[in-house]
Amino acid sequence: MAVWHVSTIAPEAAEVAREYGLGLEIAHFCTPYNMDDDFGYWDGLVRKDIQGVSGVTLHAPFSELCGAAIDPLVREVTRHRFEQAYQLALGYGATRMVVHSGFLPVLYDVDWFAEQLAAFWRGFLQAHEGDCLIVLENVFETEPGMLARIASEVDDPRFWLCLDLGHANTSGAGAPLDEWVKTMGPHLAHVHVHNNHGDFDHHLLPSEGSIDMRAVLPVLHGLSEDVSFALECQKPRAAVEWLQQNALLWNRD
Repeated sequence: MAVWHVSTIAPEAAEVAREYGLGLEIAHFCTPYNMDDDFGYWDGLVRKDIQGVSGVTLHAPFSELCGAAIDPLVREVTRHRFEQAYQLALGYGATRMVVHSGFLPVLYDVDWFAEQLAAFWRGFLQAHEGDCLIVLENVFETEPGMLARIASEVDDPRFWLCLDLGHANTSGAGAPLDEWVKTMGPHLAHVHVHNNHGDFDHHLLPSEGSIDMRAVLPVLHGLSEDVSFALECQKPRAAVEWLQQNALLWNRD
């Protein structure tokens, strides 16, 4: 699997991935009904896109989904959507499936939420075979400790974390970026790379915001040779060229 992937939030993602020998992160099914309505169209598009790329990851749907939802019917829908996505991930040969927790800081008690979500993912993994890793991404979490706790309590070799650098840099994150890196680092398998100015989740190029990517990316790369990275920006070619110019476009032999 390639170290670097390009998210298909950018229309030219597959072209850039093939040109530079990178992997592809499939974002087509972030919209959950794409797994239902016109699935044949989306499946055909994905299968065309992944031809000739050096590895695949898949971003699972997330809209209104939460494995720790207070309403048990929402949990059922969440499980169903993640089951659909996991089977797709296995079918596409993905090594990682990115998921959101669904946490909202004004709604959930942190301790209760962590306990419930850990139980959800323990049950999910016990019920499903396959070697695709589940990687839990920070979105609206205000600090990294809850995610690290969930990973520890799931305690499964297929469950890891995804550090989204842009999300960790926004004003709602509540903790400095180096704390996110330090706390999530022991559980880290995947990193979403995009930048902003600390105010809003703009998904800018790595070179454009207030995150010093020249400093943070080598630290994350040094945590483990198994950590992968995905560019989540609309101009992946410019992002890849910047990484290349700064000796950050690592690859695996």
